[in-house]
Amino acid sequence: MTHTTSPVTQAVILFGHGARDPEWAGPMQQIRQRMLEQAPGLHVELAYLELMSPTLDVAVEALMAHGMTRIAVVPVFLAQGGHLKRDLPVLLNAVRQRYPQCEFHLSRAVGEAPGVIAAIAAYGLSALG
Repeated sequence: MTHTTSPVTQAVILFGHGARDPEWAGPMQQIRQRMLEQAPGLHVELAYLELMSPTLDVAVEALMAHGMTRIAVVPVFLAQGGHLKRDLPVLLNAVRQRYPQCEFHLSRAVGEAPGVIAAIAAYGLSALG
């Protein structure tokens, strides 16, 4: 399914935890690439809580340089744990204050989406061979 946007003033930030091993970011990079293929012209950035860069504020700053007016932050986490309940709201409030001209939308953790749950369940069942 192709997603269309209004005159490219919208963007998505895929927000992950981060890790010391750079290979950890591979799936996030693949998700970003698929999104770009499905929605040409859409700005999609990666951001990390810790151990990797860019951070959320750096990713937002880069998008704001392109004149974004709406940014969706999508936590690439399995569930709403402490980082999403405590850390991310603080970071998001800081960028909201810094860029009041931009609307920020925070999605729930990707692992809580019905389609993702179904895909993981199917994958789990496929392990039986």
